[in-house]
Amino acid sequence: MDEDTGQGTAEKAENKPAEEKPAEIKHEPKHEKKEEPKEPRKKFFSSEWYDKHYKKLLIIAILLFVVSIGYIIIFYAQNGDIMHKDVTLTGGTTITVYKSDLNMPELESFLKNKLGEDVIVRKLEDFTTRRTVALVVETRADANVTKTALEEYLKYKLDDTNSSIEISGATLAKSFYNQLLIAMVIAFAFMAIVVFIVFRTFIPSIAVIFAGATDIIGALALVDLLGFRVSTAGIAAFLMLIGYSVDTDTMLTVKTIKRKGEGPVNSRIKSAFKTGLVMTLAALAAVWIAYFISTAPVLKEIFLILGCGLFMDLLTTWIGNAAILKWYCEKKKI
Repeated sequence: MDEDTGQGTAEKAENKPAEEKPAEIKHEPKHEKKEEPKEPRKKFFSSEWYDKHYKKLLIIAILLFVVSIGYIIIFYAQNGDIMHKDVTLTGGTTITVYKSDLNMPELESFLKNKLGEDVIVRKLEDFTTRRTVALVVETRADANVTKTALEEYLKYKLDDTNSSIEISGATLAKSFYNQLLIAMVIAFAFMAIVVFIVFRTFIPSIAVIFAGATDIIGALALVDLLGFRVSTAGIAAFLMLIGYSVDTDTMLTVKTIKRKGEGPVNSRIKSAFKTGLVMTLAALAAVWIAYFISTAPVLKEIFLILGCGLFMDLLTTWIGNAAILKWYCEKKKI
């Protein structure tokens, strides 16, 4: 009996199915996507960035020249001249009234209605106190007619004790204006001749002349856009711009073309850029400080024109001229 029971238990144990082990899940290795190494971003105005984009900068400089020329042509078509001229260049009457408590807009409106001509009324201030000491009336109308209209507004007679009158003839003013323009053209021509003699290469010389021309034309376009009236002093300021614009361009050309042994072309341009930027920014700071401090209209006019020209010089020299010189150096393997 015990044997049967033992055998039965043994048979049950033998017939009992073995416990199944959970199947092992095989993880097939996934193929990870290898990221391609990204090209490092070129820093703005780094040597690599400049190599890639300097021709685009040259296009910007050319567009600046074209836009300035286009604006002056449109301005000429609308106004019959390339600039707003004051009475020193058109001829007319300038009356200075030694009175400080006048309403300038009201006086200007009254005289325009009476004279039927454009009238400019501006104030003269004391440099130290900034107090208005006189009013200046400029118009192309006849002196006697202008004086009579002023007396009607002021309700008293004008004489040597309370006013002064300056008269410039239209023919003389026009002749003077034409002579000043001829002087500018001659000065620019002589500057171009000197540049060709110094560098004796066509493309670098043309680059300097192009930058100088863009400075003057761009400054004139800005002055026209601001509605500023140009006098004989303003023409003198444009003459000064010829010298201001050429100095940085000459320095850049000398460092880039003449000093070939001072490293690669980008290094030479960068060295010139550091020097030229300091020169131009220092001049700009001096000019604009003088503009805001000065009370004399003639000085303000000169400083404004010089400021506009120096601003244009920053763009034309370091965007346009530098790109032309880099292209030239690469072609010549300098």
